[in-house]
Amino acid sequence: MKVMLKNCWDILKEEARNNMKKIIFSIVCLIGFLGFSQSNQVTTSIDTTNIRIGERLLYKISVDGVNEIVFPKLQNTGKVEVVEEYKTDTLKNKLIKLYHLTSFDSGQYYIPKQQVLINNKIFYTDSLLINVTTIAVDTTKQKMFTIKPIVEEPYIFDDFKPYFWWLLLLLAIIAIGVFYYLKKKNIVVFERKPSIPPFDEAIQKLKLLDKKELWQHRKTKEYYIELTEIVRAYIEKEWHIPALESTTDELHGFILDFIEIKKLPTNKETAIRLHKLLQESDLVKFAKYTPMSSEIEMHRNEAEQLITALKPKTEKTDEVV
Repeated sequence: MKVMLKNCWDILKEEARNNMKKIIFSIVCLIGFLGFSQSNQVTTSIDTTNIRIGERLLYKISVDGVNEIVFPKLQNTGKVEVVEEYKTDTLKNKLIKLYHLTSFDSGQYYIPKQQVLINNKIFYTDSLLINVTTIAVDTTKQKMFTIKPIVEEPYIFDDFKPYFWWLLLLLAIIAIGVFYYLKKKNIVVFERKPSIPPFDEAIQKLKLLDKKELWQHRKTKEYYIELTEIVRAYIEKEWHIPALESTTDELHGFILDFIEIKKLPTNKETAIRLHKLLQESDLVKFAKYTPMSSEIEMHRNEAEQLITALKPKTEKTDEVV
């Protein structure tokens, strides 16, 4: 009986050892699988391995999962040159970075390993081999042409220079004669248009801008370019401030300086409103910001109010009774 119990105990211990080995083996396989999948989450590929001199090939880096990823900034590597780098794209839970590469020397070249930063960990891509071939020229199929006749040398300006000066002199004499003839007959040749005040000109331009209906036809950027140019041109003509060639911040500084020395009949609140209008317009012109209809109408009204606020104050004189 004791021998039988001992044999049963030995069998149970052996089965326990075997089960433990299976568990350990499964854990090791799982760790290896995780490590394998981790090392294979960065892949590289090219659309072709053979190109001719000057042709482009598409180099792609793919990363599984949407993580915190920093793709490499490819530099020219020997004979392989970077033509263009594209923005990162997302496709089926993958981040993809595309580059166009080329080479201008025939031969075989490696695209070296690239460093990719994933969640602050460094991973490396595989190096790829490309083959660059020359363009074969078959001289036996080159067409032969007959000898062309001698072409006479074309005329140049120096050939007509003596006649040119005589022609200018003749035209000048005719112009002077016509001018004195019209002057003697009291005929007005050029009538100078009466200039209008900068304020009236700015208001007219705002009304013309309204008639164009640019932002209503999805030309919001063009609308804000003209709107801010009207305001800047008015400031430059009325107060001789270099508003057209100044940046928004530079113009704000000029306005504050003119207010400080009391050359502008307004206060700092107007300067702040003008600065805000130009800043928000810059977002539309340069940062591709799309404002709402209510914002556009508000900016239009604000522009007219600012022009009115910057209008020179007319001094009232008392009538002598």
